[in-house]
Amino acid sequence: MHTVTAAVIGASGYSGLELTRLLARHPQVRLTALTSDRWAGETAGARLPLPAGAAALPYLPLAGSEQIDAEVAFLATPAEVSHQLAPKLLARGLRVVDLSGAFRLADAAAYPGWYGFTHRHPALLGEARYGLPELARGQLAGARLVANPGCYATAIALAVAPLVKSGLCSAEGIAVTGCSGVSGAGRKASEDYGFCEVDEDLRAYRIGKHQHVPEIEQAVARHAGACGGLSFTPVLVPIRRGILATCVLRLTGTTTAEALSRAMAAAYAGEPFVRTMAADRVMVKDVARTNRCHLGVALDARAGVAVAVSAIDNLVKGAAGQAVQAMNAALGWPETTGLDLLGG
Repeated sequence: MHTVTAAVIGASGYSGLELTRLLARHPQVRLTALTSDRWAGETAGARLPLPAGAAALPYLPLAGSEQIDAEVAFLATPAEVSHQLAPKLLARGLRVVDLSGAFRLADAAAYPGWYGFTHRHPALLGEARYGLPELARGQLAGARLVANPGCYATAIALAVAPLVKSGLCSAEGIAVTGCSGVSGAGRKASEDYGFCEVDEDLRAYRIGKHQHVPEIEQAVARHAGACGGLSFTPVLVPIRRGILATCVLRLTGTTTAEALSRAMAAAYAGEPFVRTMAADRVMVKDVARTNRCHLGVALDARAGVAVAVSAIDNLVKGAAGQAVQAMNAALGWPETTGLDLLGG
């Protein structure tokens, strides 16, 4: 395997910090640029414990990011910024892994309603490859533009897609509650996310309006063949990081708990980052600071539903780790490269 040069644009956010840590220790990557308006002029080593080469890099202002010197650019930026920046980087011949939602949806007409801006690059939506290897690996080899999945979308699609594809569960009437740590809101100063506001409390938000909904429906439909309207309730919980998603799916007929578990296990047999287990054993603490997803499914026969439970670290498998995994897949490297030593 050859070495590639990489840059992290938006390196002072939570996902950008995780990316910097991971890429600085990736055996086939050499970091060449980090951008952050917040920390412009400081060295990365002043902010993070990094190897010598990466530690000496200065943070550069976001302005001028389209001229960075790298072969791969990771965009840990808001969707509107990625939407403007990615085409410029691609035009210069860089490979782009975008952690925002700017290129996740295939339909440009969906962006004003879900993301609040008009998409000006519909051709790139057609070119972008969805960076969830467990469900879309065949599309990633050689990808020039990777649309990294959302954190909720990762946890939920991994739980739902194999059950729908198995035929044991219906593609219609899926309902999900996703509990996320505070870091999922990003690194910003806001009264809503202050310690005194979130501690000892739970809060549902953006019910039926979360921007990951169409992405989840699209990912499941692509893998399983269909996905009806999905009801999603996100809940803010007072932990730093992690997501626990509980997904309720209607059964298509009479089945058993064993059949559901077999379908889930068969879908992820051999996957290095997905582990299946009893649903009541799926816990956030076991996946924190790893690129793993833990999954389980239980049968609620009285109600005629399957209940799938999924846990990930929203900053690793839900963001930075998944971006590295997708880069590895795009470049033809083992997907575990640079991620196999992460432990919870």
